[in-house]
Formats: sequence, C-alpha cells, structure tokens
Amino acid sequence: MKVITLCGSTKFKEQFEKANAYHTLQGNIVISLGFFEQSEGIKITQEQAELLEEIHYKKINMSDEIFVIDVNGYMGESTKKEIEYAKQQGKLVSYYSESDIK
Repeated sequence: MKVITLCGSTKFKEQFEKANAYHTLQGNIVISLGFFEQSEGIKITQEQAELLEEIHYKKINMSDEIFVIDVNGYMGESTKKEIEYAKQQGKLVSYYSESDIK
C-alpha cells in the first residue's frame, strides 16, 4: 500500500476523480485537492493561493509517490514546481498521460 498525492491543474476535475478511484481501488491511500477552483469557478486570493501551495507540498512530503494529471501533456508552472520538489524529496513521479486511466 502506497500513499499517492495527485498533482495537476484544477481544470481537470474529472481526471482527478478517475485517478483517485483507480488508485484507491488498487489499494493505495490517495491524497487529492481540497477543491477545484478553475473547474468550479471559485475565486481565491493570492494569500489563499500561497497557503494552498504550502499545503500541497506537505501532502507531497506525506506521500510515497505523486501522480501527475497531465491531460494531453499539459502542466502548468505550479505542477512543474511540484514535480521538481517531489523528485528532490526522492518521491516516485508517474503521469496520467502514460497510464491506462482514461
């Protein structure tokens, strides 16, 4: 059993949900996002954005692996930073675009 944190753009809510279900059914503990501000049209302040970033790095620290939701290869700057951070922490990084989840 692994702990996997999902990373990626908040515009990909449906793919996050599919990845969460898939990895959970594989017997893993999945950590996802609290909400999807882009998909759901939620406005956040800069302070809130910084807080969410800090929280997400702590989620990565708690994980064995991150699973990047990179639909059609798309990764924003925040996701790229999360990947680099995960690698620096020695975490395994896998990608939606390379998986069988669809």
